[in-house]
Amino acid sequence: MSTTTPTARIFSSDNAAGASPEIVDAVTRAAAGQTQPYGADSITADVRRRMSEIFECDLDVLLVSTGSAANALSLAALTPPWGSVLCHRDSHINNDECGAPEFYTAGAKLVPLGGEDAKIDPDELRAAVRHKAGDVHSVEPSVVSLTQATETGAVYTLDEIHTLGPIAKEAGLRLHMDGARFAGAVAALGCTPAELTWQAGVDLLSFGATKNGTMTADAIVVFDRSLTAELAFRAKRAGQLASKMRFHAAQLDAYLTDDLWLRNADHANAMAARLQEGLKAIPEVGLLGAADANILFCRLPHQVIEGLLADGYVFYHDRWEPGVVRFVTSFATTEQDVDHLAQAVGRHAA
Repeated sequence: MSTTTPTARIFSSDNAAGASPEIVDAVTRAAAGQTQPYGADSITADVRRRMSEIFECDLDVLLVSTGSAANALSLAALTPPWGSVLCHRDSHINNDECGAPEFYTAGAKLVPLGGEDAKIDPDELRAAVRHKAGDVHSVEPSVVSLTQATETGAVYTLDEIHTLGPIAKEAGLRLHMDGARFAGAVAALGCTPAELTWQAGVDLLSFGATKNGTMTADAIVVFDRSLTAELAFRAKRAGQLASKMRFHAAQLDAYLTDDLWLRNADHANAMAARLQEGLKAIPEVGLLGAADANILFCRLPHQVIEGLLADGYVFYHDRWEPGVVRFVTSFATTEQDVDHLAQAVGRHAA
């Protein structure tokens, strides 16, 4: 009987990872005894307190079960039905949420913009925030949504965020941040969460956690607290006010304790960097774009892709264009996992 640890071979998404042991333990503890339902429990209050400490400001927090819910509800609170959401054409809200933002906003239009590494180009944004503003025949530019980290694994720098934020604000638009991989961005930049969000004008943050160690819990962080009451009603109407909210809260409380969220993200980022270094040594591999967080894009020969699939590896390929693949690491990815993948690429390339 073999005693070796099996190598994880799913690199399609960080959603494939399980949950951090600390979070599982917290859910188990929360299952004991009784407490008030619908977020009136002490654990949910602790999450609000921890968030206020982490972001260095007074804020509100609404716990939800998915990132799509966080994004759609946030945009609905920021955008009228006749408004528009300015986002990158490669953003998750534009490509991967089955029209949820349009549905929850009652018909607001998503206006996709360009820019390298899935980051909105400032010049395009300057033009878009003024385009047909006030024209009753067109949708009204209403909110800018930034994805941090982006769908290509790039991270908006502080300078970039602090450039885009004022463009939105000076034109009277609100600012939303899709932070499905927010922890990865904070870990990569080494900055404070405050600098990346409300200090740059962010009104609402979709605070992702399920990709980075929780089981079923994400959050909407509300910096503009005038939006809280509306968001609470919208969350209830959307089925996102859990009766046993303490189980969401227990996950996020453990996630934020002792910087678990940043330690997990730092590890995931480091595994992507290790994979990038391993692939650099293989001449047949063409690395693509920035890999600031835990996502790596590259171009592989067809026979390498077929060989990896035959080995049992799971990853996205040929989705963007022929030969382009995406590898995603997570808090649970090990050095052995990464090294075995790089070795397999080299073997099939040879």
